[in-house]
Amino acid sequence: MNSPSLPSWSFWLMGLGLAGFVLLLVQMIRRNKGIRRSFYAWPYTLWMIISTIVPLILIGYYALTDKSGQFTLENFANFWDSNRGMKNELIAQGFDPQALGMGARGMVNVDTLVYSLWMAFLCTGISFLVGYPAALIMADREFKLGATIVVLFIIPMWMNFLLRTIAWMSLLEDNGLINTVLQSLGFGKAKLMYNSQAVLLGMVYNYLPFMVFPIYNSLSRQDSKLSEAAMDLGANKWKTFWRVIFPISMPGIVSGITMVFMPSVTTFFIPRVLGGGNTEMFGDLIERTFLSADDWNVGSALSLVMMVLILLSLGLLRKVEPEGEGGSLI
Repeated sequence: MNSPSLPSWSFWLMGLGLAGFVLLLVQMIRRNKGIRRSFYAWPYTLWMIISTIVPLILIGYYALTDKSGQFTLENFANFWDSNRGMKNELIAQGFDPQALGMGARGMVNVDTLVYSLWMAFLCTGISFLVGYPAALIMADREFKLGATIVVLFIIPMWMNFLLRTIAWMSLLEDNGLINTVLQSLGFGKAKLMYNSQAVLLGMVYNYLPFMVFPIYNSLSRQDSKLSEAAMDLGANKWKTFWRVIFPISMPGIVSGITMVFMPSVTTFFIPRVLGGGNTEMFGDLIERTFLSADDWNVGSALSLVMMVLILLSLGLLRKVEPEGEGGSLI
């Protein structure tokens, strides 16, 4: 695979950005007549510029240009019609796509995006339904085993993400532990691998802690006197939870949804291992476009579409909890 060469202006851009960064540092040191604590944050700022801002600019460049570097929106048209590139090749060779049965719009890209969004929505919803009660129990000061359960949630995260996913194969495969137990009990083998259910299980397992811990932090920090005051004013346990506890935990809920939904919608290793190629999510499609098809322009367009959708979802979440202080449902 031959990676496309970077445009010459990208090197100038990085050079000018580095020079501007150095000038800002010098000016800040002169103005403050020395080095302040904020100076030590500048290396991280430089790192963010190099590892985030510059790659985003390059993705935008490749998404809006063709292989010759000319401006085009054809890459986004290829996203909308997955057969468009093949149709253009047929037309260039003098064939009629309609006569060859290639006239219909290819739905692979859009269907894969919709499927990924649906799987991410299910993963986020299940993680919330499972994670919120767990966080509520762990944050209960009268529950003595709360700290132990927190440790049990943390321990699997010490293991590599890939190893955690691969470990599920030994449980779910045809000759795995679960099917062995089912056969010993007189039941037949169950098809547990290489389907959407296995992929969803792997996603929930890997991303559940990212839902639990933000909610747990919000619940553990709230003042218990608020619940006591609500009960003193005549509210039962359900009303106290719905009008006091749940709204206060809203910042943790928003953070948890964000931390689960974003990696879920772009994941590509879990579907490959547990889906066995029978399920493809948008992350797999982007990787295949970059590495297998060697089409950096369309791959960048797909990445840009995904980034826009993620930004829109984050904007909607900010509408729910704009200040991050809770109380939005009262």
